[in-house]
Amino acid sequence: MAREAGGQYASAPALRRGLADTLAARGQLTDPAWRTAVEDVPRELFLGTTFYRPHGTQWEPVRREDLSEDEWLRLAYSDTTWVTQVDGVDAADSPSPRSGRPTSSSTLPSLVMRTIELAGLQDGDKVLEIGTGTGYSTAILSHRLGGRNVYSIEYDERLAALAADRIRAAGHSPNLVTGDGLQGHRPGAEYDAVIATCSVRSIPPSWLFQLRDGGSITTTISGWMLASGMIRLTLDDEGVARGRFSGDAVSYMLARPHERPPHPSFFPHPGKSRPTQVSPTLLDQWTGHFLAQLAAPSAELLHLGDGVILLDVATGSQAWTEPDGNGWAVHQNGPLSLWDQVEDALVTWQEAGSPDQTSFGMTVTDLNQTVWLGHPEGPCWRLPN
Repeated sequence: MAREAGGQYASAPALRRGLADTLAARGQLTDPAWRTAVEDVPRELFLGTTFYRPHGTQWEPVRREDLSEDEWLRLAYSDTTWVTQVDGVDAADSPSPRSGRPTSSSTLPSLVMRTIELAGLQDGDKVLEIGTGTGYSTAILSHRLGGRNVYSIEYDERLAALAADRIRAAGHSPNLVTGDGLQGHRPGAEYDAVIATCSVRSIPPSWLFQLRDGGSITTTISGWMLASGMIRLTLDDEGVARGRFSGDAVSYMLARPHERPPHPSFFPHPGKSRPTQVSPTLLDQWTGHFLAQLAAPSAELLHLGDGVILLDVATGSQAWTEPDGNGWAVHQNGPLSLWDQVEDALVTWQEAGSPDQTSFGMTVTDLNQTVWLGHPEGPCWRLPN
């Protein structure tokens, strides 16, 4: 039981209804069938006994045994992402705060439901979910579609085993697979939809090949700058998938095979210097950041005081900006002129009126993947293979 305002205690079912009310009021939960799933699936079951929360620059384990039932349930039913693994170490196995990069989490329910609703699933659809994670989203899908219609793949063997136990404890029996979700799962094909609860740098060909004509892929396109764009693509009978970005300012962790490699050390080499045509502060905007990633897909983005640093992990090329009077200067070094690439994309965007991400779309074939501005024949950027 968890205490409500006024000193009363609310049950976990009451908190689930409260979560559903919150998501519905924000417009993030519109389908009554999905609302029923949120009200019935016990999220606290999928958190296990421990998760991480931010603690300064580290991640602090939060243990159920150290909290009252009231506190634990309220955390479980807050619309918050709770990290469950950092650099491959589960929260339950961490005796003290640790530094590192999150590698698995219980994603905030609003993002889970936004992704599922964007996919436009209907009763009877067969779905391939990429990234079982804790199993919460898999249980939500199974509640509506039935376990026989849900196939879910988890890369991490330990996470897959934990999720399987929790999904069964919640009363669901989907088809669970341990392996590389970027390869899909051919034995279950053809699918009506592929839903990814991780981000990818580009659409894996296997997802296209295992999808029925007219089927959809719902995912977030991200990259080594960690910019993101959520999109639903529909496959036509010629094997081409198209769609427009939703404009949601949301992100998932990168799929592990698409994770960033170690970047080279930065040294502020003066290289070739010139004034910039646009301000690097444009990269602080959601769409500007996404465009920079499209233009320099093998670079990482770092910050240097007021300016930015671009480091290309493939070639060692670098670019960095600094204030210069009333404007900005850029210094570039290496075989790629990284800032030139980014600047060209930002200028093109500004000339189009600086529209938000809903003005961008994507076309995917088995040979080529492009993100375009305005329409498929407009300015475009090719995604990495």
